[in-house]
Amino acid sequence: MSSSHSHLNPQATPFLPAITSLPTLPDAALISTLDLLFEPSPELHALALPTLRTISFASYPDLISTLRDELLAIADAVAAAHADPAVPKQEKQNIQRPLHAILGSHPRLGEPKKEKLSALSQREQAHLNSAATGTGDSEEVKEQLGRLNREYEEKFPGLRYVVWVNGRGRGEVMADMRRRIERGDLRKEEREGIEAMCDIAADRAAKLLKSAQEAVEHGSA
Repeated sequence: MSSSHSHLNPQATPFLPAITSLPTLPDAALISTLDLLFEPSPELHALALPTLRTISFASYPDLISTLRDELLAIADAVAAAHADPAVPKQEKQNIQRPLHAILGSHPRLGEPKKEKLSALSQREQAHLNSAATGTGDSEEVKEQLGRLNREYEEKFPGLRYVVWVNGRGRGEVMADMRRRIERGDLRKEEREGIEAMCDIAADRAAKLLKSAQEAVEHGSA
C-alpha cells in the first residue's frame, strides 16, 4: 500500500497510508488521513496531530480507540465544569466549544445538496437514502428529516445528530433521532455523538483497508 507524502485526495481514490508510517508523514497527509476517517474539523486536527506524532499504533482500530478515549476524557471535563458552580460561565463555554465543533462537523442527514460532503459521507448518505424506499427518499421523508434536524439542533445548539447507520433504514434512524431529542440530555448526547463518530471512523477504516487489499490482490492476479 502506498504511503506517499503527497496530500491525499478524498475525492479521488481514497486510501489509508500504512499505520506504521503515520509518525513520519507531514501534517497535510495526517490531516487528509483524519479527514478520511472522520469529518474535516480543525479542532479534531489540533487534538489528534500530537497523538499521531507521539504514539506508534499497531492498527487503525487502535488509533481510533485512542482518539475515542481522548474525546470521552474531554466530554468528562466538560461535564465536570458544567456541574461545578464555581466555574465561570465563559470558562465552561470555552471548555465545551472544541468538542461541540468536532461533533458539529458531521453533515446533516438527508441534506447532501446543501452541504459539501466528504466522499465517504456521500456514500453513507446514498446508502441510507436507498435503504428508505429502494431508490431514494420521498418528499415526505425529506420533510420529516428536515424537521428532526431542526428540532435536534434547537435542543442541542452547536451539535449535529451523529449516528453509525450500520445498515439501518431511515425509519430506524429517525426513531433514534426522536429518542435522543426527547431524552434532552446534552451530556449524554455528547458522549453518544463521540461513540457514533468513532464507530463510523472504525467502519470507514475497515472498508478502506479491505478495498486496498482487494486492489493489491487484483493487481497481482
